[in-house]
Amino acid sequence: MQDVVQNNILRFWLDKMIDHENGGFYGRIDGHEVLHPESPKGAILNARILWSFSAAYRVLGNPEYLEAATRAKQYIIDHFIDKEFDGVYWSVDSKGNPLDTKKQFYAIGFVIYGMSEYARATRDEEALKYAIQLYQCIEAHAFDAEYNGYIEACTREWGEIADMRLSEFDANFPKSQNTHLHIIEPYTNLYRCLKELNRTNDAPELQSRLRNLIGIFTDKILNQDTHHLDLFFENDWTRGAGHLESYGHDIECSWLLHEAALVLGDADVLRKVEPIVQMVAEASAKGLNPDGSMIHEANLDTGHKDADLHWWVQAENVVGWYNIYQHFGDESALEKALRCWEYIKQYLIDYEHGEWHWSRRPDGSLNLDDDKAGFWKCPYHNSRMCLEIIER
Repeated sequence: MQDVVQNNILRFWLDKMIDHENGGFYGRIDGHEVLHPESPKGAILNARILWSFSAAYRVLGNPEYLEAATRAKQYIIDHFIDKEFDGVYWSVDSKGNPLDTKKQFYAIGFVIYGMSEYARATRDEEALKYAIQLYQCIEAHAFDAEYNGYIEACTREWGEIADMRLSEFDANFPKSQNTHLHIIEPYTNLYRCLKELNRTNDAPELQSRLRNLIGIFTDKILNQDTHHLDLFFENDWTRGAGHLESYGHDIECSWLLHEAALVLGDADVLRKVEPIVQMVAEASAKGLNPDGSMIHEANLDTGHKDADLHWWVQAENVVGWYNIYQHFGDESALEKALRCWEYIKQYLIDYEHGEWHWSRRPDGSLNLDDDKAGFWKCPYHNSRMCLEIIER
C-alpha cells in the first residue's frame, strides 16, 4: 500500500495535475488520459488534494508532499474562500475566477478537513484559523435549530436555494446522509487537531457539536429496521426519495462514525456507537460480490441495482472491514478487506498511466467514460485507504 500511495496515486497528481500556468491544480483528466486544462476547478477536488497531500506528508514525511499541500492550501485561500460573504465557492474557472458561487456545506466541510489536516501536519496557524472560521460558518448558516442537523446548501449570500443537490445524480432534499457524513468527518479531524495542539478552547463548543452529530447518525440517519443508512430527508427527518441503500456509504460511515466516537473520547457514547458500527458494516455486506468487490447502491422500491464497482467504494470497503477486524477481532472482516484489496490491485489500479480507474462495469469491462481526475475523482479515498492501513 505504501508503494501504491507513493508511486501510483500521489505521483500521478504531482506529475500530471499541477497547473503551472494558472496556479493550483488542473480541473480534469478524462478516462482516456486526456488533460482538459480549461476545465473548471472544483472546491471538493482542491480540498481533497489538500487533505491527501497533508496526510501523506504527516505520515510519510516526503517534503514534495508538503509542497503540494501548501500549493493546494494557498490556492483555496486565494481563489475559493469568499472574502465578502465567507464560506467557499463551489467552483472557479480555469483561471481561478468565481464560477458557481453557491455555498454547498459538503464542500465547506471538505475545506475544513483539508485545512485541519494541514494544521495537524505542520502546526500552521493560518490553516487552523481557516478551519475554525469555516466550522463556525457551517454552524451559523447550515444548522437547523428547530429539527437538528444540517441543510445542504445556500446561495452565495446565505439565502435559500431551490436546487440543493450535490450533483445531478442526487435527489433534491434539504438534508442528506452524505453531507452529514462529510460534516462529521471534518469536525472529528478538527477536534483531533485541536486536542493534539492543546487548543480545544479555540472552538469550545466543537466537542458538543461532534457529540450531537454522532447522535444524529445513530438516532435519525440510521434505519433502525435495516441497519442501512437512509440517504435523503425532509427538514423534519422524514425519509425522502424512497428506500435507497448505498453500500459504499454504509461501510464508510461505519468506520468514520467509530472514529468520531473514539476521538470524542466519551465512554458512554462509544458504548452506544460500537454495536451500531458493527451492525452498519454487516448491513453493507449485502453489496459484496464473491470476489471481494462491493457494488455501489440499490433502489429497493424499483429493484434497480447500480452494480458498478467504483474506485471509492472499494477503498472504503477495505478500511471499513479492517476497522472491524482491528477493534473487534473479527477475522472474517480481515478476509473481506484483503479480498477487496486483491480486487483493487487486479482490476482498478492503472499501472500504465497511474492512479485508479473510476470503475469496472458489472460485466467486468473497464469504465473509461468517467474521469481519471476531476470534479469528483480525487486522490482522497484511495490515498486515505493506504494511509489508514499504514497507520493502523
